[in-house]
Amino acid sequence: MTQSLARSTKAFTRRMLRLLPTVAVAAGLVVGGMCAPAEANSRIKDIADFQGVRENLLVGYGLVVGLNGTGDSDTMAFTKESLIGMLERLGVNTRDQSSALKPKNIAAVMITATLPAFARQGSRIDVNVSALGDAKSLLGGNLLVTPLIGADGEVYAVGQGQIQTGGFSASGKSGSSVVKGVPTSGRVPSGAIVEREIPFSLGSLKSIGIALRNPDLTTARRIAQAINAFLGTEAARSSDPGTVEMAVPTNYKDDTVALMTDIEQLRIEPDQVARVVIDENSGTIVIGDNVRISTVAIAQGNLTIRVTETPQVSQPSPFSTTGATTTVERSDIEVDEGKDKKLTLMDGGVSLQSLVNGLNSLGVGPRDMISILQAIKAAGALQAEIEVM
Repeated sequence: MTQSLARSTKAFTRRMLRLLPTVAVAAGLVVGGMCAPAEANSRIKDIADFQGVRENLLVGYGLVVGLNGTGDSDTMAFTKESLIGMLERLGVNTRDQSSALKPKNIAAVMITATLPAFARQGSRIDVNVSALGDAKSLLGGNLLVTPLIGADGEVYAVGQGQIQTGGFSASGKSGSSVVKGVPTSGRVPSGAIVEREIPFSLGSLKSIGIALRNPDLTTARRIAQAINAFLGTEAARSSDPGTVEMAVPTNYKDDTVALMTDIEQLRIEPDQVARVVIDENSGTIVIGDNVRISTVAIAQGNLTIRVTETPQVSQPSPFSTTGATTTVERSDIEVDEGKDKKLTLMDGGVSLQSLVNGLNSLGVGPRDMISILQAIKAAGALQAEIEVM
């Protein structure tokens, strides 16, 4: 029995030795997958658009009726003229009584909408409604039939419907009032019907243009290289920093939509210019990843004088017949010369993280950082452009 147990142990050991390389490889794959750096690649559809596949802006002028006394006042002449013209089209003549019209329940409005690409006749789109005169609120109003025209002056949609506003206003007889949101603008969901289509055929295209949302030479070249690697042919080339021209391959000749679907899912790593964006109004600073600085020493300190007034009361002793209670002024003055601020040395070619850490070590706020960054740029040590919003 001892010999049988020994043979079984040896056999089990041999099997485990044969499995060890496989286990080691599997473990390596798991560890390698866990330690692999996360890719920061973006899809082409997220950084570029196909030329010809675009939206179109529409605008119109109309009237909103049914307001509860919150419409335009009598001084809005265009509101009266629009009301008279609308009634005349409906067979009602009010020219002789125009002075008696009180359009307090009516408001003149501007209508805006966006016509999506390849919108078909009969489909619906949303419209935005904004007061043009001195109406106080569009709450409860109903938009009358309004033609929406494009840049070429043609009517592409017609809007009408109940307005939904995201705000309200209320006032009392004493003059007090409360306003929430913007009650003079609203939205009519699916409030316009498309009446005219914009002709454009994808199937007849022999080449497709890809327009970058942020033009860049390196990014455009990477897009062309990714497309050529996917198609296996030199079909794409970057013609300028914002455009990549792609010829339709023969195997996609009758299925351009499939080609565009496959291309927009390809992933590349966009390149970016070293830039520091500053908003002085809010104190916001955005620093790009490629921002570098040369060797420079930074010191920051402010002179702060703080004066605190603490009045004290001086009064006579109890049961005293002389003296009076008086107020004695006490002033406390503190001067901070920024002596605790230190000079920080920043080595050349430091990264974004080192730059942020160096500025934070000075104990300065965002607005002081703006001055420091502008001073570094003036010294020629900041290898990036500064954009002030």
